[in-house]
Amino acid sequence: MHPAVEVKHLSYRYDDGPEVLKDVSFTIERGEWISIVGHNGSGKSTLLKLIGAIHPVTNGEVWVNGIKVIEDTFSEIHEHVGIVFQNPDNQFVGATVEDDVAFGLENYGVPYEIMHERVKEALNDVDMGEFLTHEPHHLSGGQKQRVAIAGVIALRPNIMILDEATSMLDPEGRGEILDVIRKLQREKGLTVIHITHHLEETLQSDRIFVMNKGELILCGTPEDIYMHGGTLIEIGLDLPFEMKLNRLIFNEDAFVTEMELLNKL
Repeated sequence: MHPAVEVKHLSYRYDDGPEVLKDVSFTIERGEWISIVGHNGSGKSTLLKLIGAIHPVTNGEVWVNGIKVIEDTFSEIHEHVGIVFQNPDNQFVGATVEDDVAFGLENYGVPYEIMHERVKEALNDVDMGEFLTHEPHHLSGGQKQRVAIAGVIALRPNIMILDEATSMLDPEGRGEILDVIRKLQREKGLTVIHITHHLEETLQSDRIFVMNKGELILCGTPEDIYMHGGTLIEIGLDLPFEMKLNRLIFNEDAFVTEMELLNKL
């Protein structure tokens, strides 16, 4: 089986501007949860647009499930990759929740009977089944994001990209949305690429990719990455509370859980 994503010597610039990605290479295996972190301008959002076939690849290669991402394969890539963006309001096009989730299916010509069942299934998957006839703009922020997720999973991609998808929510709302995604990942065998600047959201990742000024500077498990707390701080990232406190009290960089930290005190 092909990996979910292969990126080979990928570089990118907008028009005549500076390079925003510089010789980036990595592989993501099927079923992995990958968190990509970096300060604003690090290149992480450009990276997702190249993987998701939003921008054309101009220098290097991107492969999704063994399909090379070129303009001729954009439509095929869109069948494999679903993207949940930062602001769900920008994704709403229907007058009701049901209409909105059905929009993508209509574009793909899914027959009405099948479409109706898939809309209900997707909304039930994100605990929004009772909101079929509600207007999206009257929902809470967390509910809106659940509807946006339902619109993606109704299309049945096998790779889901979260583009700062929790950044407009409070900590409790962020946790609830991530719990929903983790449940979907388990049930549907999704590969998840989670772009975030909240490092506490990365602690359950399989691997973390750290971007800075267009380069992939660190790649590894959370246990590996949080050994480099000084580097993360240096590039403008805020350590999770447990790691920050461990650094302050014990003057060491390490991956520690809340319980492990309490046992050390």
